[in-house]
Amino acid sequence: MSTNNRPLSPHIQVYRWQFTMVLSILHRATGAGLALGALLMAWWLMAAVTGVGAFAQFHEFTHSLIGQLMLAGWVWAFVFHFLNGIRHLVWDTGRGFTIKGASRSGQAVFLLSLIGTALVWVAA
Repeated sequence: MSTNNRPLSPHIQVYRWQFTMVLSILHRATGAGLALGALLMAWWLMAAVTGVGAFAQFHEFTHSLIGQLMLAGWVWAFVFHFLNGIRHLVWDTGRGFTIKGASRSGQAVFLLSLIGTALVWVAA
């Protein structure tokens, strides 16, 4: 039996990109980013217990441009993942499954994640 003439399974290139599709991918990516960001927190804790020199090195890194970008990205990933998780919990109750509802809640999550990140950044 030859499989050369069979069509390939639909792939991401076949589908038209939708906002909810992007949010689903972002939810997975931010979960992975939060796991990597935990390494930064572990470095912070280790630097705090190691001594002044180690903490000064950590402080210097986090106040550099790349450190600030990493921290801002990590905070955004946390806020986005948290809010999108709440959105999924609402879906578990059976609400918000219409196309319009899913799109609106996704837009709200994305906008609120940006606002929440800015609020956390200003407060810190």
